[in-house]
Amino acid sequence: MNITLDKQSATDGLIKVKLSESDYQPKVEEKVKDYARKATIKGFRQGKVPSGVIKKMFGKSILVEEVNHLVSHSVSDFIRDQKLRILGDPMPNQEKAITIDWDAQRDFEFEFQIGLVDDFSVELSNKVKVKSHPIEVDQKVINETLEDIRKRFGKVTYPEVSEAGHNLYGEIAQKGEEQKKGSYIAIDKVVKKEQKKFIGLKKDDVLEFEIEKAFDNVEAIAQALNIAEEEATRATGTYHFKVTTISKVEPADINQELFDKVFGKDAVQNETEFLEKIKTTIGENYQRETEHLLEHEIQHYYVDHTKISMPEAFLKSWLKSSSQGEVTDSVLEKEFNAYKDSLKWDLIKNKIAEDKEIKVEGEEVREKAKQFIMDQFGGPAIAAQLGDKLNDIANNYLSGQDGKGENFMKIYNQLRHEKIMKAIKEAITVQEKKVTLEEFKKIAAEHRH
Repeated sequence: MNITLDKQSATDGLIKVKLSESDYQPKVEEKVKDYARKATIKGFRQGKVPSGVIKKMFGKSILVEEVNHLVSHSVSDFIRDQKLRILGDPMPNQEKAITIDWDAQRDFEFEFQIGLVDDFSVELSNKVKVKSHPIEVDQKVINETLEDIRKRFGKVTYPEVSEAGHNLYGEIAQKGEEQKKGSYIAIDKVVKKEQKKFIGLKKDDVLEFEIEKAFDNVEAIAQALNIAEEEATRATGTYHFKVTTISKVEPADINQELFDKVFGKDAVQNETEFLEKIKTTIGENYQRETEHLLEHEIQHYYVDHTKISMPEAFLKSWLKSSSQGEVTDSVLEKEFNAYKDSLKWDLIKNKIAEDKEIKVEGEEVREKAKQFIMDQFGGPAIAAQLGDKLNDIANNYLSGQDGKGENFMKIYNQLRHEKIMKAIKEAITVQEKKVTLEEFKKIAAEHRH
């Protein structure tokens, strides 16, 4: 066997494989004998079918299977051994492949187009400056959160006629369309001058309104239209809403019963502790949001400032050929740049992991799985109850029902990502600027994803 790389450019290459009969024939003969032992053919006892009969009946399919198997593994081994950084999968030269005469040929040649990534460097230093936006927990947010908690745990009644402060449940559809979705509208989230349209309604009443006039809050639009907030930012037009249920919530009293419902029995003892716990919880949630946005800022900085030559023509051809017709030229025109940026970010993370020798051990994955299980079933107390069984539960979770280990890879990739981001944050300069929640929402909305 002879395998060579014809590097046509920094990003495009051609792997050529030449096979002689001696390369594949031993495997073919072995497979023929295996067929002869197992085949059930009329006129012959099982295990006594002559090899000549097997070759006549199955010879070509065995040859094709073994040659393709040998070539596929040889190409993979060659890429690994040569430490080629490729994108996508090797694409076989189909025009050359269909000219093969499997009945007459003894020697074969195959070609595979590959997309290459040339060497590149990633700057990890304090010269890299990225902004972070910690959110201040102000009294307004605490008051709003307290009000929301009191409503969430309040007493619910179902009046016949809607009034200010009530909630409407029903079905919504854009004017002129038949498709309906479940909908929830809090009347106090409607713009004040539009609220009168939503007051005085009864079950089965139908209301018509313009979505962009009724709401100035993306979250409220998303709830009303039953769509994601990102999609809600683009929502426009006139909608019909049919009322199915009206509800009214009497806010819960601020007492020990509420404290226990929100944070667990006796976790807090008085209103001062309750408000402090709310503030702490809000801060933790805000910190996650801050870190999430920071990681996006880091990603976009490195995608924009790291020079990597990409085999764009190859990638487009590969995406089309491997998508079974789902990826068309029009799809590529809309989505290719986003796909390319995502691919570029993966290359950058892999390069950082390689340079920093970042690894994730199996035991780390197992410990993370055990922590996940404990969080799902009551915290550390469950670990004491389960004892050694916790390890078995974690192992079963990681292997999955089908035994493919998808949960293992999910946690592995999460841990690897966390380690890579930690290495980046420790090396670069993160410039913090505290902002209010409203300011943060505006920054996040403007941030390109």
